[in-house]
Amino acid sequence: MTDLLTRLTQVIAQRRTADPEKSYVARLFSKGQDAILKKIGEEATETVMAGKDGNPERIVAETADLWFHSMLLLAWHGLSAADVLAELARREGLSGLDEMAARKSKQREDESKGQDK
Repeated sequence: MTDLLTRLTQVIAQRRTADPEKSYVARLFSKGQDAILKKIGEEATETVMAGKDGNPERIVAETADLWFHSMLLLAWHGLSAADVLAELARREGLSGLDEMAARKSKQREDESKGQDK
């Protein structure tokens, strides 16, 4: 699966500067980050609706669309699926509740450092 994500990351990198008339990826990139964010919102909503309907094929298809558009956002910011996989690996074995508590603690710490300046 990692190979597929790597190949898809490479395709996105190649197509982002292609002719927007010939490439969907290039078209979204030419419209800017807001266009990518709008697509992510649309795909997230469609994924939720597919989940509510309970249709396995639609759930998979909409999740694929959501993942793809999320990869475009990553690419926009110079990131890739590998960065997300590294974060998931970092979290592996952690309790979700413990991980959320650690993030909240770090956020409070960062906020208090910002107030000290």
